[in-house]
Amino acid sequence: MSNLEKTLSIIKPDAVERNLIEEIKKIFVSNGFNIVKEKKVQVSKTEAQQFYQVHQAKPFYNELCNYLSSGPIYVMILEKNGAILANREIMGATNPIEAKDGTIRKIYGISIDKNSVHGSDSLDNAKKEIEFFFKD
Repeated sequence: MSNLEKTLSIIKPDAVERNLIEEIKKIFVSNGFNIVKEKKVQVSKTEAQQFYQVHQAKPFYNELCNYLSSGPIYVMILEKNGAILANREIMGATNPIEAKDGTIRKIYGISIDKNSVHGSDSLDNAKKEIEFFFKD
């Protein structure tokens, strides 16, 4: 039985700035992900606030929005069986210090804020997040 899912992956400003797009894409592809769509974009603070609306009540919300809008980001729709969980495993823990060896955040993350990548955390959020960046 197929459990083909799509998830959104964002290569965040710190990783784009360090020219890590191709390196990070290679990690996804080598882990069996198909990159369905991809593009480099710059989001405004307002767009970042809309994107991270789910975190609005959290203390880090404003910093998160400032950071996402601080430079170009690279957004991708990743597809594979069980994509959401698989992506979260490959990304590693939010805090790079706590991330497992070999995960993207362990390898490239600078800090809990500048942790290089974002991935959807559920099917519902994946649909919303994909729609946010890829309104066809």
